[in-house]
Amino acid sequence: MAVVIAVDAGTTGVRSFAVDEAGRPVGWSYREFAQHYPRPGWVEHDADEIWSAVQTTLAELVATLDQPVAALGITDQRETVVAWDRRTGRPRHRAIVWQDRRTADRCAALEADGHLPLVRSRTGLVLDPYFSATKAAWLVDEGGVEADEHLALGTVDTWLLWQLTAGATFATDVSNASRTSLLDIGTLSWSDELCDLFRVPRSALAEVRPSSGRFGVTVEGVGVPAGTPVSGIAGDQQAALFGQACTAPGMTKNTYGTGSFVLMNVGDVVPEPVPGLLTTVAWSLSGSGATYALEGSIFATGAAVQWLRDGLGLIEDAAASEALAASVADTGGAYVVPAFTGLGSPWWDPYARGAVLGITRGTTAAHLARATLESIAYQTRDVVEAMSEASGHPITSLRVDGGASANDLLLQLQADQLQVPVARPAVPETTALGAAWLAGLAEGVWSSLDDVGRQWALDRQFEPAAPAGAADRAWQGWRRAVDRTLAWET
Repeated sequence: MAVVIAVDAGTTGVRSFAVDEAGRPVGWSYREFAQHYPRPGWVEHDADEIWSAVQTTLAELVATLDQPVAALGITDQRETVVAWDRRTGRPRHRAIVWQDRRTADRCAALEADGHLPLVRSRTGLVLDPYFSATKAAWLVDEGGVEADEHLALGTVDTWLLWQLTAGATFATDVSNASRTSLLDIGTLSWSDELCDLFRVPRSALAEVRPSSGRFGVTVEGVGVPAGTPVSGIAGDQQAALFGQACTAPGMTKNTYGTGSFVLMNVGDVVPEPVPGLLTTVAWSLSGSGATYALEGSIFATGAAVQWLRDGLGLIEDAAASEALAASVADTGGAYVVPAFTGLGSPWWDPYARGAVLGITRGTTAAHLARATLESIAYQTRDVVEAMSEASGHPITSLRVDGGASANDLLLQLQADQLQVPVARPAVPETTALGAAWLAGLAEGVWSSLDDVGRQWALDRQFEPAAPAGAADRAWQGWRRAVDRTLAWET
């Protein structure tokens, strides 16, 4: 029996994860890497350090396995941009991370000049520093990166694929490419018009390929046996959608991480742009067209719990938030709006700022903890309501993953707000699992989407317990609180 390995190169660390042919986890290894904050609002990574973490975790994982490796998949933090020299394979600048806000003024200027309709229609995205194009342009315009014939500009998947194959493969997949603001998601090819608009050299971009299919094979000394096929790539949220087996239109997942990302499968036709939501390429399988998704990006969910711990000192660790919040029956009318770096979907307001509202002399740490967990459920409902209305697919259940999905109180609050069941899978590493499934499909480890779907298993399902009317009244209070945070910065 063979195994499939997924490299999950996230925002704070790298996890290499192996599953067997039955989809069961058989081993993993993890390494964190440093976060660099050279100025307020700027976030950078050392691309060499990410690559070193990949090599280390792969070697540690492979040393524990007694089965051959059939394929390798990659999933990664999206939108982060790496610039390197194709002659040496060395970075020319630190990677600019998806959280980075240094190009906010450039995005505002493009919108003021009337370019938003073009960007929305071609890419499904909005003009926001979150996406890759203005980051890539900044590297060339202001970061001292020379736009010569040797320049490579890519997302983290492209950087890792280049290293794993010693430069033999310069490629990305459609899901990562769709997050750059440079891909025409209808034709699944780079748009020369968008490259010109954002001032990104087309020659520096990688070949765009399907998410499942052989990209290349590994060389010696990268942590896995030489000749291992690299056969699946997807951005982390699209990989999680695939790893949750959301392969039919209307199926929806939410990943609760530092932020939260709600994705709904909307099938094989590009939907019209939806106010407040993104359209993204979910994946493309070899020999078939693309599957699309609506996406809502929520900037601060796990980050809000970290604020309780690090900013306020109310809890010692994130897990303690559940017990503290559960010690009170409600928030006493308090609301926390965690707009620390603005609000994402469905608001897309980078100038919103966080607020604590409705407090009284009786408000305690427990009330604030519960209000923070409720804010996660409310933000998810905001996105799901917009998705259901736009797609014509009212959700019948929500599949969840990510660190905060271990919080039973949060998932109960979520079920109450959505008034549908919330399902937590038996294998919580859905991002890595999705990348593994994409790679294994390409190499014949699994034969079909149905074969993959049968491997998804339930850990626990949370049913709505609160009356719909009570949930609606609480949500309406949340919307009033959000209104007071919008456009706070000028």
